[in-house]
Amino acid sequence: MTTITGTIIAAHGRHYLASAVTDAGMQHLQCVTRGKKSNVAVGDIVQLTLTSTDQAVIESIAERKTLLYRSDQYKSKLLAANVTQLFIVVATEPGFSDDLISRALVAADAAGITAHIVLNKTDVAHLLEKTRERLAMYAALGYPIHEVSARAQPEAACATLAPLLAGQSTILIGQSGMGKSSLINLLVPNADITTREISTALDTGKHTTTFTRLYPYQSVSEADTGTIIDSPGFQEFGLYHLSEGMLERAFREFSPHLGRCKYYNCHHVIEPGCAILAAVEKQHITPMRHALYTQLLHESSQTLY
Repeated sequence: MTTITGTIIAAHGRHYLASAVTDAGMQHLQCVTRGKKSNVAVGDIVQLTLTSTDQAVIESIAERKTLLYRSDQYKSKLLAANVTQLFIVVATEPGFSDDLISRALVAADAAGITAHIVLNKTDVAHLLEKTRERLAMYAALGYPIHEVSARAQPEAACATLAPLLAGQSTILIGQSGMGKSSLINLLVPNADITTREISTALDTGKHTTTFTRLYPYQSVSEADTGTIIDSPGFQEFGLYHLSEGMLERAFREFSPHLGRCKYYNCHHVIEPGCAILAAVEKQHITPMRHALYTQLLHESSQTLY
């Protein structure tokens, strides 16, 4: 049997779609894993054994450069592999969750992925300043914020985001209603058509929940390329898989203070002589971010899987 290399472009349950070059040219192949394994993520580079003209078995996964996933107390959910940057899409309306933004930023920093915040719907002028004020905390931490209006100013939105996408593998996440789909359709012509084709290939049906999928990206000038990964909208971003050491390093504002606590095994929660708590007291670290850290620390101790 023929073995080839492919890239996973969509995942639904234990069914996957890979893009690969075969004797027939570039093809989309319906794939399954051997046994009940489901540890494959969109963006994975895989070795495939062809079983028919459009079907294959995933034999192995190449070493990942990065892996982004979320987890709760019982299980983890892979989002994407080999991504280089994360776009968190928020909007002036409806309201967005600071908790979700902060968790996504921590996940990105822990995974070594560059994070950006994309503020959509800037044409809703009466809410713009208030939204900017809410995002100022993240800008102060060094996270870039890009303002766009996908529907009111599509050309300007493309001009803002296109330079950031060149040569990158970018995943977009966000709550429902933030305009993520509008941005995808703007950046990837025929994205709707591609999604329908993928749905048919995965046999997900029109009533099935959405799934993560990868699109090739090409700039208008066709000079720049990359990939864009769209993920389903979700309201929670569990990080139960992050250890205490990973957590403290994923809060970038903690960095100047780590190693300066009175006790070497300080948890930065209630301990006397804690440099992190002192920084919170001096407003070098915001109470909201420290509260998130303590919440995540608690969650990491509850993991059962």
